[in-house]
Amino acid sequence: MKRTLSTIVVSICLLCVGLHAQEISSAPALPDSTERTALLMVHYGTTHNDTRSKTIDAINERARSTFPGWEVRECYLSPVVVSRLAARGVKKDLPLEALLQLRADGYRRVKVQPTCIIDGEEMEALRRDVARTASLFDEVRVGLPLTYSVDDCRLVANILASRHPADARQKRHVVFVGHGSSTPATALYSQMDYMLKAAGHMAHHVATIEGYPTFDTCLEQLKAAKARHIVLVPFLFVAGNHAVKDIAGEWRLRLEQEGFEVEVVLEGLGEVPEIQEMYIDHIKSLQKP
Repeated sequence: MKRTLSTIVVSICLLCVGLHAQEISSAPALPDSTERTALLMVHYGTTHNDTRSKTIDAINERARSTFPGWEVRECYLSPVVVSRLAARGVKKDLPLEALLQLRADGYRRVKVQPTCIIDGEEMEALRRDVARTASLFDEVRVGLPLTYSVDDCRLVANILASRHPADARQKRHVVFVGHGSSTPATALYSQMDYMLKAAGHMAHHVATIEGYPTFDTCLEQLKAAKARHIVLVPFLFVAGNHAVKDIAGEWRLRLEQEGFEVEVVLEGLGEVPEIQEMYIDHIKSLQKP
């Protein structure tokens, strides 16, 4: 259903691109915008107001304060989230809509920074949308997701291990639960798990809801380590539906049924100042030639 709705929405947007492009190219650019840069912050999105203010709104404001000369706007990648918010009277653009609006407003140079965690399906979709509108701009550049390079992953591992300490001797283990992907990008989660353990964090684990490592592979590690107390932490930018329903709901229940004491930290990665700074650094990289 999600894929069907997404396909319908994107198809409608694409039908409009040609018409908008023709209208934009024939309209005079706004004189106060042609020499300015716009920064488009791209989020998967969430329908949860509490985590939105702590994550999406927070990184948007941090971007505004870091790049005061830029026009900072946002859009959401998920047509489902956009549709549900629209039903509440909250308007959020999809990437194609946001890009077309920036061009209509006269912006010729655009930096696009996603808050994706891995270089998976959402990043692929975003790059396709940017490619479809690239001819309308003098320059449009797309930033990297959080865990793009080995150095990125190592830094994230250190940040999370410090923020959420575990203690193997006390049988207290921490599991970072990501979304997962149907693409080869899901291998990133295994890499993160390996990096944590290679750095000596043997009681830290990474698992996914819809990818690999799975709940079962993580459960095997926890049992082998004779863990007793498990802390579940979302490896997600926002602590929204997946955090509440899958992690705090299903995963917690299944672990408790296995005899573990379970604690859930409903904190999205977007709430962590050091993680926010990594995204800001990715934006700064877009300024380089």
